[in-house]
Amino acid sequence: MRNVIYGMNISIDGNCDHTNATPDEEIYDYFTYQMQDIDLIVYGRKTYELMVPYWPDVAKAQSGTKAQNEFAEKLTAIDKIVFSQTLESADGNTRIVRDHLAEEILKLKQGPGKKISIGGVSLRSQLMALGLVDEYYFVIHPIIAGEGKRLLEGLPLQEKIKLKLVDVKIFKSGCVGLHYLKQ
Repeated sequence: MRNVIYGMNISIDGNCDHTNATPDEEIYDYFTYQMQDIDLIVYGRKTYELMVPYWPDVAKAQSGTKAQNEFAEKLTAIDKIVFSQTLESADGNTRIVRDHLAEEILKLKQGPGKKISIGGVSLRSQLMALGLVDEYYFVIHPIIAGEGKRLLEGLPLQEKIKLKLVDVKIFKSGCVGLHYLKQ
């Protein structure tokens, strides 16, 4: 069975607004390396619109740093699904799914392939509440944001999710990467 994974950059106080925790070259390399084991990315509409066309444009123009370009190329090459009621169309190797989130994710988990990465805040909350996220990658940045969207704010869990820490990476920048498996 395929694992569903979730990765996010967050501040020490749990802020997950992408403007507060800016990745450096080493963080891009870290997430690019993680994508070796991924062959599908699942987004909600808002996150999809943040990622596309931005990263495909970087990949095409090679307009970022070396690490950003490699991240962009890898991300762009992976197939994507966007869960959205309102998105009219999607680019390239992306398909839109309108409903039945749990059923679709369960079907994908049972199918062949590598890991499935999920992106976004509300999609993640729904899948965590359903118990469908198997692995977590958190990169904690040495920033106290003080305000903004919190990673686990308003998470509607039926029961606690117990995790096992399986890897820690300390970055030169002071960021800490934590990899957890659901027990």
